[in-house]
Amino acid sequence: MGCVKPVERADPRWRREEPTVELWELAARESIRDLVARYNANGDSGRFDQVMALFAPDAVMEIEGDAPRVGHEEIRTIFTGAAGRADWGDRPVHLRHITGTHQIDLVDESRATGRCYYFVLTAVGLDHWGRYLDEYRVVDGQWRFAKRRVSTDGRSPDTLFAKEQ
Repeated sequence: MGCVKPVERADPRWRREEPTVELWELAARESIRDLVARYNANGDSGRFDQVMALFAPDAVMEIEGDAPRVGHEEIRTIFTGAAGRADWGDRPVHLRHITGTHQIDLVDESRATGRCYYFVLTAVGLDHWGRYLDEYRVVDGQWRFAKRRVSTDGRSPDTLFAKEQ
């Protein structure tokens, strides 16, 4: 049984003539991660004005199976509609969207794409889960959603957010 020999620091693979990542790339990736986190935190708390501020004015949001919504006012109806459809009953209200496996591809210093998984916890436990496919762009010096596509891969039988019939 053999072992893998560790790479020695003298090995040429350790030497780099140029940095592999530029500072703007790190700043862009961290800003985009923060954008996605604020989307979930503000949406879960019902702070829809703060959610809308995360979208470019002409942004598009698509929920799988629904018509695309364009601009802040149309996108807002997605959030207010979901809040109105939720069947909270007599359960305590808590809503937590958690994202993971967030991949960000930088196109240039002002455009990027991304994808991540999400799952939603409510009073019933795991409520539903799926994927976000995003396009981001810089607006007035800040990263914003240019497009967000939401697909739901599955739902708990007890989901509080049943798809409209």
